[in-house]
Amino acid sequence: MGTVAAFFDIDGTLYRDSLMVEHFKKLLKYEVIDAALWHHHAKHTYEDWDKRQGNYDDYLLELAQIYIDSMKGLNKHNIDFISDQVINLKGDRVYRYTRARIAWHKCHGHKVIFISGSPSFLVEKMAKKYEITDFRGTEYLLDEQDNYTGEIAQMWDSENKHKAIMEFVDQYQIDLSQSYSYGDTNGDLAMLKLVGHPITINPTKELLQNIKLDEELRKKITLIVERKDVIYKLNADIEIL
Repeated sequence: MGTVAAFFDIDGTLYRDSLMVEHFKKLLKYEVIDAALWHHHAKHTYEDWDKRQGNYDDYLLELAQIYIDSMKGLNKHNIDFISDQVINLKGDRVYRYTRARIAWHKCHGHKVIFISGSPSFLVEKMAKKYEITDFRGTEYLLDEQDNYTGEIAQMWDSENKHKAIMEFVDQYQIDLSQSYSYGDTNGDLAMLKLVGHPITINPTKELLQNIKLDEELRKKITLIVERKDVIYKLNADIEIL
């Protein structure tokens, strides 16, 4: 038997929000970027989602583009302090269930790997905090002076997460049939389909709909919902309203 691994998405699966969003807020707070970018662009999309009239993924995608554009020209070393602040101040804001699962996998000697759409420089710090085997995040490309170019190699979509997992399979000789994955959005669908033990945590409506369309995935997946101080374990045949 090969190595058993546990692949974790971070945003919405471990961390109870988005590391990218937290970093964006800190950049606004320290006036590294113009606050008008928020008020003139993403604020309305966020308010629609906050009132449950819009889609959270739409808000995140819109904010991601603003974030990428805002990072262009910034020097990596000049914002390292802010990046550290995000993890130091917010890194414990995680779901109890997921934190316990990470500990369980470590106890059993499994390779624990983070695969996240958030910036790799934040994912790396989160991986170090939780003493994780390896990680992969969205790469924000740098020029020769360590300034961000505005170009990225994204890691928030299902296709790239699939590719990343297969690279880890080769690197660590992972047996996917015995391995686990954890995700919450449609971008994690490939992660969930690849392994023998998929688990979705507070899944989005779109992800649930796709799970229902995949008979093989529907039979093997576990659905977890954590609200307040209660953790619910559900099956994939729940009604979507």
